[in-house]
Amino acid sequence: MLNKVRLWKNKGQEPFSSEYTKEEVKKRPIPEHIAIIMDGNGRWAKKRAMPRVAGHYEGMQVVRKITRFANELGVKVLTLYAFSTENWKRPKSEVDYLMKLPEEFLGTFLPELVKENVQVRVMGNKEQLPEHTRRAVEKAIKETKNNTGLILNFALNYGSRAEITSAVQAIAKQIEAGNLTAEQVNEELVASYLMTKDLGDPDLLIRTSGEIRLSNFMLWQLAYTEFWFTDVLWPDFTEQHLLQAIADFQQRGRRFGGV
Repeated sequence: MLNKVRLWKNKGQEPFSSEYTKEEVKKRPIPEHIAIIMDGNGRWAKKRAMPRVAGHYEGMQVVRKITRFANELGVKVLTLYAFSTENWKRPKSEVDYLMKLPEEFLGTFLPELVKENVQVRVMGNKEQLPEHTRRAVEKAIKETKNNTGLILNFALNYGSRAEITSAVQAIAKQIEAGNLTAEQVNEELVASYLMTKDLGDPDLLIRTSGEIRLSNFMLWQLAYTEFWFTDVLWPDFTEQHLLQAIADFQQRGRRFGGV
């Protein structure tokens, strides 16, 4: 079931109809950077008396579908929370399967990504990934690095607190070396040491599965991001859900702390 959304009329705009279409949504500004916490794969599988890994497999098929659709809509950056630094605590069999998914996904989807001018990026600690996983993502990054369309950015072995801690440590080293003073440290400087330094902050965050928390995801970057939560489990997430999230975003007034 789709979420109920606020459909108030912005000045100078006609209200949306009850059915969202790609053409209607594209008449208004599309969020340039959409981030998604893809949640609910395990619960989707459990509801069907299937192993959790089956949910992860289905979730990866949805990644393909939503990537294609976001590209068609003109989204510039799509950041997907694929594996957190805390996910290593899951059963080894599940973690091993999750580490194989990038290899399988990128192995079959990479030719289409190249053809559609999509650039693949990965943010997170790649050094801790298994060699076969790291090899797959590095191949995708290399083969798409010159593409100029949608940036498909996977947060893989990513944790926001670790990211911010690393940025603070790097800045501290610059101060110790005499290259910076404490007075020079400001928001812009900190942002320049983050993994998203050239991506811009997300305009819209989507989280599936009914959970209403950030789970250590882009804590700095989401300061003024619009949030959209849905009870829909990630394997059931469709293009229509994405249209609804964007339509809701387009009806909101973003003031960034102003009036």
